[in-house]
Parts: sequence; C-alpha cells; structure tokens
Amino acid sequence: MVIAPSGKSRQFESGGRSVTFVPLSIKRRHRTKMIVPPEGDTGLRGTTSMDLPLIRTLGKAFYWERLIESGEVANATELARLFKLEAGWVSEVLRMTLLAPDIVRAILDGRQPRHLNLHAVRGRQKEVPLDWNEQRKLFDFDSA
Repeated sequence: MVIAPSGKSRQFESGGRSVTFVPLSIKRRHRTKMIVPPEGDTGLRGTTSMDLPLIRTLGKAFYWERLIESGEVANATELARLFKLEAGWVSEVLRMTLLAPDIVRAILDGRQPRHLNLHAVRGRQKEVPLDWNEQRKLFDFDSA
C-alpha cells in the first residue's frame, strides 16, 4: 500500500506562521512504514539519517498544536488528560513547534547534525531558545 504525495514541496507564511509542506509518500513493507521523498528530489541520499522517533514526535507536536489552536482542547494540560500522557512531556513536545523552519526541514530531510536528536530538541540537555538564530547556534546548525 502506498499513500502518494499530492503537490510540490513549498514553504510559505500563513497566519503569521512559517509553513513547510513536504509531499512525502508512505510505503508499507510488511509491518513497517517507510517515508519516501518526492520523485525528482535531488538531495544527497547517502548523507541523510532519518531519525524516525524525532520525526514522529515533531509530527505529534504540530498535530497537538493544531488541536489547541482549533479549540478542540483548551491547553496542554487538557491535551495530556485526553491522551493520558504526562503534562510535562506534552509541554516539552509542544515546544518543538517553536523550532526554526529550516531546522524542521532539515530534520524531515534527515540532514540534521548528528547531535540534534529528540533529547536535545525537547530541551532536556539545554533549554532551547525561542530566537531562531540562537537555536541555530545551539545546535551548530551552520555545519549541517
């Protein structure tokens, strides 16, 4: 089974937020799912390292943010109660939505620096600043 992408990769502003759309395909292979980049993608495939737990958690973060913004849940505490999760963990994950768009894109493309993992992005090692330039410095992002 293949869930095919629709549209082209693009980045735009919407409602004061930077939005990155990546048309990925999801292929099922037995019990696993594989993310496949769009056809014609010229990125270097040999140097990528897809961190699936990080990508999944990033997806959750943006999904949960949408639930809060749409009013389906009032806040992170209610969201934690709804999904039977720890409120502190939900808050850590939601902070991932504040990452710079180029950092998010690099994570989705598997081009993030090796030390940029779920533990670091959730602010467990060092608090992640709100300023995007400071985030790039913290994660040594120019070297990615």
